[in-house]
Amino acid sequence: MYSKDEASQLKQSFWTTFGQYISPQPSADGLKISWINYKTGIKHLHFKMQVDNRSASIAIEISHPDIEIQELIFDQFKAFNRVFEGILNETWDWQLHVLDEHHKTISRIYKTLPGVSVFKKDDWPLLISFFKPRIIALDEFWSDAQYSFDLFK
Repeated sequence: MYSKDEASQLKQSFWTTFGQYISPQPSADGLKISWINYKTGIKHLHFKMQVDNRSASIAIEISHPDIEIQELIFDQFKAFNRVFEGILNETWDWQLHVLDEHHKTISRIYKTLPGVSVFKKDDWPLLISFFKPRIIALDEFWSDAQYSFDLFK
C-alpha cells in the first residue's frame, strides 16, 4: 500500500513518462500539442485519460451544466458515430447523464482497459499502448469534426 504522497508521485511519474513518450507525435494538423492536457476549444468538453490501481480509461466528457445543452452535444457526437468508430477502429461505451466522482451530471463516451494498475511499473507499457493510439485517433477525429461543434463555444 502506498501513502497518498507516494501514490501521487507514482501517478505523476507515469504521466511524465507518457508525456515524454508521446511528445514527438504531432497533432493531426501537424502541430505540437499537449496530449495529456488536450484542449478541444469547447468549454465543458474534454478528452480525459485516467488511470488508477484497477483500470485505465480514455473518454470524451461533456460536463455542460445545462443538461439539455449537454444532451445536444452528446447527440452531435452520435451523429458522427460512424466516422468516430471508423477512425478509432473500435466501439466505445456511451453514457448520457451519469454522475461523476464529484456527483455532477456528465455525459461521456469512453473506453476502459481493466486489470491494470498505475502502481505496477510492469503495466506502464500496456497503459501507454492503450492511451497512445486512442488519443491520437481522437485528435484525428476532432481535427475534422470540431467545426460541427462550434455553436457550443
